[in-house]
Amino acid sequence: MALNISQEPIQLHFLIIPLGSPGHYIPTIDLAKLLAQHGVRVTIVTTPVNALRFGSILDQAIQSGLPISFLEFQLPYMKFGIPEGCESIDDLPDTGLAHGLFLAHSSLQQEVEEYIEKLDHRPNCILSGTYLLWTDETAKKFRIPRIVFDGMNCFTQMCNHVLHVSKVYESVNGSESFLLPGLPDRIELTRAQLSFIFNSGSTDVKGFSEKLRISESEAFGMVINSFEELEQEYADAYQKVRKGKAWCIGPLSLRQKDASEKVQRGNRSSIDKNECIMWLDSQENESVIYVCLGSISRIEPVQLIELALALESSKKPFIWVVRAGHKTDKIEKWIDEEGFEERTKDRALLIRGWAPQLLVLSHPAIGGFLTHCGWNSALEGVSAGVPMVTWPQFSEQFYNEKLLVQVLRIGVSVGVQEVVHWGEEEKSGVVVKSEVLRKAIETVMEGGKESEDRRKRAKQLGKMANEAIEDGGSSHRNITRLIQDIWNLSSTKTSS
Repeated sequence: MALNISQEPIQLHFLIIPLGSPGHYIPTIDLAKLLAQHGVRVTIVTTPVNALRFGSILDQAIQSGLPISFLEFQLPYMKFGIPEGCESIDDLPDTGLAHGLFLAHSSLQQEVEEYIEKLDHRPNCILSGTYLLWTDETAKKFRIPRIVFDGMNCFTQMCNHVLHVSKVYESVNGSESFLLPGLPDRIELTRAQLSFIFNSGSTDVKGFSEKLRISESEAFGMVINSFEELEQEYADAYQKVRKGKAWCIGPLSLRQKDASEKVQRGNRSSIDKNECIMWLDSQENESVIYVCLGSISRIEPVQLIELALALESSKKPFIWVVRAGHKTDKIEKWIDEEGFEERTKDRALLIRGWAPQLLVLSHPAIGGFLTHCGWNSALEGVSAGVPMVTWPQFSEQFYNEKLLVQVLRIGVSVGVQEVVHWGEEEKSGVVVKSEVLRKAIETVMEGGKESEDRRKRAKQLGKMANEAIEDGGSSHRNITRLIQDIWNLSSTKTSS
C-alpha cells in the first residue's frame, strides 16, 4: 500500500531538478510520476523546451489529478553561447557547447532559491541529478535534505566506490587489466575502460570528481533505478556504503503501461506507432535484432558502415535507429548511394531520429538488442527479457557491460577495449569490424544450448523486474520506505 501522505496535516513536497540530458531527464520524469502516485506533491524545475519535450508524458497523469507541476525558468542562451532552443545535451550542434549548457543550467540556482524563499512551507526534499553540485549548496542553505539520482545501478556504484578507495587503477598502464578488490564477483577492467572520473587526465575533471564525491557523500541518500533481485549482493553492499540510505526503486521504465506513453517517452517518435507495430507484427517471434546506440550517440559514419554491413550479412530481420549526431547526413548519404535500404527492405526497418524504444523492446518479435550499455537502455532490455549484444562507448558503460555479460550472463560482447569519450569520436575511426559485429549478433540470435540458456535467463530477469514494481515487490517497498524516511525527517524537524 502507498503511504496516504495526503491525510497528514501537511503533504510532503519534493522539488525535483533533473540534469539537461535525455538519459537523466527521462527516468527523473518517471520517478516524479511514481512519487506523485504515492501521494507526494512534486514540483519539477525545468526550462520551456524541456518542459514541452519531456513533460508531455506527464500530461495524462496531471489531468488525472496527480499533484505534479512544472517550475519553468528561461535558460540564458546568449550569456553562455548556447543556440536558442538547445536545452538538452542531445540538441547541441557541437559537443564543445556541452560545458556552456551545463553552466547555463547551473545559473538557475538563484531563481530556484528565490522560489524557495517565497514559499510558506519549504520543500521537504530536493531530489536532483548528481552532477548538479549547486543543488547541494541550496539544500544546505535552506536545511532541506537532498537525495541524489544519477541513473546508475548498484554494481556501478560499487565499482566506483572500490576504485576510489583502493586506487588500484593508478599503478597500471592503459591496457593492463586489474582486479577490482572486494566485489562479490571477479571483475577485471583496464584503465582505458574506466569512466571519465578515473580516466580523463584533466586536472579540471579530477577537481570536479572530488567535489562530486563529497557532494554525494553528504547527500541524505541515493535513489537507484534498478531492482534488488537483479544485483542483490551489490545492492546489499551499497546499502552498507550509504548507511541504509539507498533505495532501489526501478525499473522506472516499467511504470509506463500505456502504448501512447511508451511512444512519446523522451521525445515525439519519428515513426508512426502503427507503422512500427505493423512491421513487428509481420515478423516471427524472437527473430528481430533491435539496434540503438543511445540518444547522444555520435559514432563515426565509417564505423556505422561496418555496423550496417554486419546487419546485412547476418541475414536477420533488424530495426536500426540511425544516428550519428552532426554527421548523420554522411551515413544517410552512404545508405542512399550504396542502396543499403533498398537491398535490405524485405527484412529491415530503419528509424531516423527518436525511436519508441519501450514499444519496440516489449514486442514478441524482438529476439535481441544491440546496445551501447547506457543504463536506461540496458535496464529496458532486462525488463523486456531480451538478451543483448553489448557495445559500450563511454562513461560507465563498460561497467554495465560487465554486469550484463559476466554477472547476469545475458549479454555477448563485441569486444571493444577502450572508452571513446563523448565528443572525441573522430579520434577513433573504426573500432569494431563488421565481421566481429556479425558474429556477436549471430551468437545472440541463433539457436543452441548456450543461446537458449542466455534467453531463458533474460526472460526470468524480465519477469522479476515486473514483479519488483508491483504492490509488495521490492521496489514498491523501497519507494514507500524512501517517502517514510523523508516524512520521519520532516516530522523530527517540525517537532524540534
